[in-house]
Amino acid sequence: MSDEQTDTGTGWPQPAGPVRPGGPAGEPDPRPDAPDPDELSPLAPQEPAQPSDDEPAAEPGVEPVDDGATVDLSAVSRSGEPVAGSDGLAEPVGESAAPVVAGRSRWSTAGVMIAALLALLGFTLVVQLKTTSTDPTLGATRQEDLVRILSDLDARENRLQQDIRALEDSQRQLRSGEQGRQAALDEATRRADELGILAGTLPAVGPGLTVQFDAGVKPISANRVLDAVQELRGAGAEAMQISGGDRATVRIIASTYFLDGDNGSLMVEGRRLSGPYTITVIGDPATMRTALNIPGGVVASVRGDGGNVTFGEREVAEVSALHVPIKLEHARPVS
Repeated sequence: MSDEQTDTGTGWPQPAGPVRPGGPAGEPDPRPDAPDPDELSPLAPQEPAQPSDDEPAAEPGVEPVDDGATVDLSAVSRSGEPVAGSDGLAEPVGESAAPVVAGRSRWSTAGVMIAALLALLGFTLVVQLKTTSTDPTLGATRQEDLVRILSDLDARENRLQQDIRALEDSQRQLRSGEQGRQAALDEATRRADELGILAGTLPAVGPGLTVQFDAGVKPISANRVLDAVQELRGAGAEAMQISGGDRATVRIIASTYFLDGDNGSLMVEGRRLSGPYTITVIGDPATMRTALNIPGGVVASVRGDGGNVTFGEREVAEVSALHVPIKLEHARPVS
């Protein structure tokens, strides 16, 4: 600063000059053409001086300085950023410019580092959760292998479903077959029982009647007994047996034969029976009785020989005599 300038206490240099007349500092100048002291104050706005013809005009944005130095105001950044000086180096504008810029730079770097650490921590947690919640083997498997495994699982499921359906069909067939076999077994049992009764190998009970033959002048011949058996079969007799006066009993079947024996006896299946003779038959009592009483039939013939025929209806007639099973030597069922 020049030695001719004095410090006014405002920070602005005041050019040295003659002391204004009028008394001490702060008192108004008594001269009529003296300028207003406020206009000379460095704090009051002043209009820029018009350059003379001998002085070059100041460039826009350049404020003149008393000591001959100029400050380029256009080089000052409005945001407080450093500007380049005359030597090409950045110079801060104001006292707080450098600390603000450094603080912003440090905060930006710290924020980036914190965000990166948080992102890394989140990624680590996600990977850990996936690793613990899934199979590590499948997690390391390639996508092609996973697709193949899924396809194999689908194929296996289809095969299992087919096996289940096949087993269900087999179960239904077995149940239906079991029912069919049970029905066939029941039918076979029924037929065996019927054949056993007809063959004389099984006893039988049922409604029926008893027919008793008493001899008269002539003994009861084998022909009269055979005629009675034939009439009873024709009337629906299902099981029959004949008993003698001596309580001997013989089952009557399809192959039973009758012969006359000595002294009025009767030979049935090679066994001798003595009178009176009683036939026990199972069937419809009324029908069988009517069949024996037809005109010229069994009853009429016996009574013509001096004998008598007595009927006795039974609600439960029992045929208990059994016939030895016949062993067939020549006959075979037709296949």
